[in-house]
Amino acid sequence: MTASPSKTPHVSADEALQRLIDGNQRFLRGESRFPTRWKDFLALLTSGQHPFATIIGCSDSRVPPELLFDAGFGELFVVRVAGNVVSPEVTGSMQYAGVHLHTPLFVVLGHEGCGAVQAALAMKRQGVRERSRIQILIDDMLPGLGDVDPQASPTLQLTHAVEANVRWSMRQLLEMPEAQARMAEGEMKLVGAVFDIASGSVSFLS
Repeated sequence: MTASPSKTPHVSADEALQRLIDGNQRFLRGESRFPTRWKDFLALLTSGQHPFATIIGCSDSRVPPELLFDAGFGELFVVRVAGNVVSPEVTGSMQYAGVHLHTPLFVVLGHEGCGAVQAALAMKRQGVRERSRIQILIDDMLPGLGDVDPQASPTLQLTHAVEANVRWSMRQLLEMPEAQARMAEGEMKLVGAVFDIASGSVSFLS
């Protein structure tokens, strides 16, 4: 069980990233440490939250960050939207995490076989349109898929598009003035990652 929120020590961005890596390794080994006495644990969190990382991920039901990183209550601030798209609501949530929660690490988490990215590729290659609200998500992703090779196999195209979409979301987040300021101060790190559903492994992008 982790410490009480009032006693949570300062964690650097590099330490926070290592926690995520270690947590995914425990998940892969089947050694998750999720607390069984969760009612007692939640009682410690009533005074506030001090997550060590903020994650923007896809809404896909197969990609729950808390489980993938073996994180307990209060450890991750998670924002989920189909295709890990950056919208005004998402940036508002990220801004809150930075300004009020002071999380040192921000992660954009995509995943292999993302349906939203598949839909964006179908729009880009064949002009296939979705219903209005879904189309808004797709339109937001399209600018980041310009370098995906149309001559590659469909499987390879999707793999490259998933990573490209993560990098596109990162680029948009880095355009926020608060992000630029904290990055310049060395107080914040933004990284991209892709989850492989078949293996359970999370790969962090270089």
